[in-house]
Amino acid sequence: MSNVYDNILGLIGHTPMVKLNTVTKDIPATIYAKLESYNPGHSTKDRIALHIIENAEKKGLLKEDSVVVETTSGNTGFSIAMVCIIKGYKCILAVSDKTKPEKIAYLKALGATVYICPANVPADDPRSYYEVAKRIAQETPNSIYINQYFNELNIDAHYQTTGPEIWEQTQGKITHLFACTGTGGTLSGSAKFLKEKNPDIKIIGVDADGSILKSYHETGEIHKEDVHPYQIEGMGKNLIPSALLFDKVDEFVRVNDEMSAYRTREIALKEAIMGGYTTGAVTQGLMQYAQSHELTENDVVVLIYPDHGSRYITKVYSDKWMAEQGFVNNCVHNYDEVFKTEFIK
Repeated sequence: MSNVYDNILGLIGHTPMVKLNTVTKDIPATIYAKLESYNPGHSTKDRIALHIIENAEKKGLLKEDSVVVETTSGNTGFSIAMVCIIKGYKCILAVSDKTKPEKIAYLKALGATVYICPANVPADDPRSYYEVAKRIAQETPNSIYINQYFNELNIDAHYQTTGPEIWEQTQGKITHLFACTGTGGTLSGSAKFLKEKNPDIKIIGVDADGSILKSYHETGEIHKEDVHPYQIEGMGKNLIPSALLFDKVDEFVRVNDEMSAYRTREIALKEAIMGGYTTGAVTQGLMQYAQSHELTENDVVVLIYPDHGSRYITKVYSDKWMAEQGFVNNCVHNYDEVFKTEFIK
């Protein structure tokens, strides 16, 4: 039978790519968005959750009633919880307090135990979600710690799936790949595969204003003065993850909360793609890159859109949230009128 699967995990991977026609109309290159929201857990993190857990099974690290522990900004947690349901494992997740309540509700709906940790503390602080997850894994019998930031299987999942899919979908014509960097696995694994196929492909990482990754790539040093709070979830870091292969990245572009938010809403409005906050961020990264680099009609650019906008309805798609950030009156594209609601009395 065609398009019939034994369980939901069979739907992971082979996500579609869609040509962008309006938002990027002033850039002469052909630009595609790879829609990772078409994974069953609605994000690219499905790929690593399945790959890492199945690898642990092969090594005999997971048994009946095992516990899977992880640090997550949301999406990895959804994916792990989903895989654990099908595989029969328990799931414990540590998230930052930047995570919106609806995301936490989603994790609990999938049976996960959730620990909420302060976001604006150093990575080595015992209250950070990194340290909390490690402690829980150490204290919990029969458990494994996914450790996506420092797990080479994070890279391998995308080396084996995302990279080859992009190469095949573009028929080897891709010239530029843009992806947001959080753990770095998506960008690194895809880049490793694509660079092996064609070392001339440009790999562009998109970093958050408030993160250290861009400056570390450029100087090889951590600049703590770069660190400050920001709103984009699942992107940027205040530590250096080993899952980010800096030598595979040609350049980083740093984007801010405000322009990424507007770009996210613009993509929904003009391309009918309801993407997450990082969808706007990676597109904004392309826009900024195009201002200082020549992209021609012969270039084929792929943007990885990591997740679905349904998880950001009370954040970037909310007029109230945008106003609270001070964004509404500063929209340089003047799209705010489109998002207003008229009440009939």
